[in-house]
Amino acid sequence: MRASLIQIDVDPDESVNSRRSRVASLVRDQAGADLVVLPELWPVGAFAYDSFGTEAEALRGPTHDAMAAAAHDAGVWLHAGSIVEREDSGTLYNTTLVFSPDGALAQTYRKIHRFGFDKGEATMMGAGKDLVTVPHPSTVLGLATCYDLRFPELFRGLVDAGAETLVVSAGWPERRRAHWTLLAQARAVENQAYVLACGTGGAHAGVPQAGHSIVVDPWGEVLAEAGSGEEILTVDFDPSAVATTRERFPALKDRVLG
Repeated sequence: MRASLIQIDVDPDESVNSRRSRVASLVRDQAGADLVVLPELWPVGAFAYDSFGTEAEALRGPTHDAMAAAAHDAGVWLHAGSIVEREDSGTLYNTTLVFSPDGALAQTYRKIHRFGFDKGEATMMGAGKDLVTVPHPSTVLGLATCYDLRFPELFRGLVDAGAETLVVSAGWPERRRAHWTLLAQARAVENQAYVLACGTGGAHAGVPQAGHSIVVDPWGEVLAEAGSGEEILTVDFDPSAVATTRERFPALKDRVLG
């Protein structure tokens, strides 16, 4: 299975419309991949709180349309990162969109754990409630977004739901980059699953981004890791290694709590 993680540099001087068009072109360039992954809130920037309201869009809004067309043209499964979704009630959500190769919206996920404590996303957005998996032809994807990475119970729930490849889109800050790498490896090891974690470069509202998108195998080995700037990280991996790992080292069968 070939996955391409597109680590987008979110430049505040680039308009959202221009970035949509540019990212759609990058997705089209990945024809032949089995899965393409984009970062969290790449249209606006994960820390650009002041723009959330003005750039919020309907679920089937301009980002949906651009990414659906790109997935169709490339013939790829596309995890399109996330958008600021405005629900009919007016509530904002940090919502992931996943497209099948025919351009159909295959699944959505609203971020459960909102970051910011008493400001930003935590106060501006509603929280998702549902764990979400996607039956990809080669593996079962489990969806998570950025701050979710710090909550192992979410990933255990995804594994219980059948997930074998855990896909994390993020806008993770540079000042906590060590946590990003550590937690990605921990989630892989404890769940005996692949982790594909895609972040952003650049700076969101003055907050430097960590970059360093990463692919980790079920033993916690790093298969590939990006640098800090815009980059496409492509890796080939064997999804059957999840079942093999769980059979050879059946730690998940020894669970007692939860």
